[in-house]
Amino acid sequence: MASVTGSALSFARPVKAVNTSSLSFSTARKGDAFLRLYPVPKRFAICCAAKKDTVDKVCEIVKKQLAVPEGTEVCGASKFSDLGADSLDTVEIVMGLEEEFGISVEESSAQSIATVEDAAELIDKLVDAK
Repeated sequence: MASVTGSALSFARPVKAVNTSSLSFSTARKGDAFLRLYPVPKRFAICCAAKKDTVDKVCEIVKKQLAVPEGTEVCGASKFSDLGADSLDTVEIVMGLEEEFGISVEESSAQSIATVEDAAELIDKLVDAK
């Protein structure tokens, strides 16, 4: 249960930060505010384990490999498939990442990469293991 007083928001129990678009405020009566928490699938939880520099490099490599039009936003949450990548494009992206970061990505790990963030997290893990 949450309560809102003025500009303060308090919760009866600890809550985990999630995608803020899952929150909505509404008023039922004048002066009363209610907070609705909608269930959010785990994949939408806010989490960025990869280093910003790694994410930025991966974004640039993805833009280059997929010839993404200028002005198209590519960020950590960008899915390769949403950027027009097919399975061959994904293999080429992984090869470009291996070359850029001096790593080797196993096929089983490469198959789990769907977003820029996935790739960046894997790269950080492999670089740290070196």
